[in-house]
Amino acid sequence: MFTGIIETTAKVVALQKDGGNLHLTIESALSGEFKIDQSVSHNGVCLTVVKIEGNTHTVTAIDETLSKTNLGDLKEGSEVNIERCTQIGSRLDGHIVQGHVDQTGTCIAVAEEHGSWIFQFEYEPSLQNIVVEKGSICINGISLTAFDAVDDSFKVAIIPYTFEHTTIKHIGVGTRVNLEFDIIGKYVARLMEFRR
Repeated sequence: MFTGIIETTAKVVALQKDGGNLHLTIESALSGEFKIDQSVSHNGVCLTVVKIEGNTHTVTAIDETLSKTNLGDLKEGSEVNIERCTQIGSRLDGHIVQGHVDQTGTCIAVAEEHGSWIFQFEYEPSLQNIVVEKGSICINGISLTAFDAVDDSFKVAIIPYTFEHTTIKHIGVGTRVNLEFDIIGKYVARLMEFRR
């Protein structure tokens, strides 16, 4: 489990295709602290550390993960958001994030407003994921609050600290992002389906 509070950004230093899998080697200030078999969020995707060398670690994304996330869009030199799993007994600063991306979305607008930024994202509504007004949404692993939520889009406001310390600064109109919808909302939506 994660919180959506990004610990650091990291750089992709190598990509290796292996059948339907993609091995990503990542350089980060935290890599040396990881352990083999540890779960780490990369742009909101929970991946298992399979190798550690100095200040790099390697994770593997399988074909299923690549088909439902934006990890296949990464290139050498791309930046990713990194978060280690939550420690039991620590504060939950963001919201409950599983690292299981529900679908991708696309940035359709970015506007700077008095030192902050407003981003608007759209997503395919046929997958029945929902965003509620002032509810939580996870974008590339970042815990954010949604507003102006409608059936297929929503906006988020980004403060300068988040803009500078995550990869959201690299997102522009047309950029594909990973979306994990709020776990409580997902369970409520599923229960409503059963009641119909």
